[in-house]
Amino acid sequence: MVAAGCAREKPKPRLAYEERPVELLYATGALKLDEHRWSEAVSYFQEVERQHPYSEWSRRAVLMTAYAHYQGNQYADAIQAADRFIQLYPGNPSVVYAYYLKAICYFEQIVDVGRDQASTEQALASLQEVMQRFPNSEYASDARLKVDMVKDQLAGKEMAIGRYYLKQGQTLAAIGRFRTVVDKYQTTTHTPEALYRLVECYLTVGLIQEATNNGAVLGANFPGDAWYSDAYRLLTDRGLQPAVEPKTPGAKRSYLDRLLNRGTALPPPGEHAPPSVAPPAEAAEPAAAPVPAKPKKKGLFGRLLGH
Repeated sequence: MVAAGCAREKPKPRLAYEERPVELLYATGALKLDEHRWSEAVSYFQEVERQHPYSEWSRRAVLMTAYAHYQGNQYADAIQAADRFIQLYPGNPSVVYAYYLKAICYFEQIVDVGRDQASTEQALASLQEVMQRFPNSEYASDARLKVDMVKDQLAGKEMAIGRYYLKQGQTLAAIGRFRTVVDKYQTTTHTPEALYRLVECYLTVGLIQEATNNGAVLGANFPGDAWYSDAYRLLTDRGLQPAVEPKTPGAKRSYLDRLLNRGTALPPPGEHAPPSVAPPAEAAEPAAAPVPAKPKKKGLFGRLLGH
């Protein structure tokens, strides 16, 4: 129920039924798009579907309806139209654009880390679906760039919650959040701080070996980072000159855990990691891609159905 005083969305204009040539309806809808009259464009494309449901023009109109909704920031309607195209035309070459447009709708709804990240999770899943289904398409290339930004956002949310738990004295809960960043989002910008926070937390609860292990990983991967300088000082001020004890081969699978298996001494800040801690060629993690700017809406139209 809408609370009293809340603004109600204006209903979309509905065209009076008048049988017209399909080419004329579609061209008029495209003209309305060029004029940035998104709701009117939707009405014309929907009329194409209504009057000529089994034509090639109808197929195009479904995708154009999704695009017009997207341009008007009607993301839920755009996603619904994209899903309808996917269901009706799963084998059509243009279906890749429907998947991509759906992902972009979620991507543009990402909010700051202080709020719920449901759209961020949906954006990540949708972008990864584009990459998996259409790995060689231009849309997959763009999706790969945006995935890094989305993961950085999710890592930022974990860090914000972890810091809150630290302030509340809930150290074990904070450790869980920082470990999530290190394990799931280790190529993001938040990884150095997450490793430092783990050093800090493990020292607080008396797990000295875990603290030194994470300090060694931080030094091996980010020797010149300010967070490593802080971690090094935090450890050495307590008289610790840590070295990582070798662990049973094969007991751990992640890259960071493999580093811990190598018996790495903690180097002073700023020094390059010794060769013994460099990841083997077959286990090297991919470098993080540059974070892109948010997509420009006008750029999408040029990719849509040859327009």
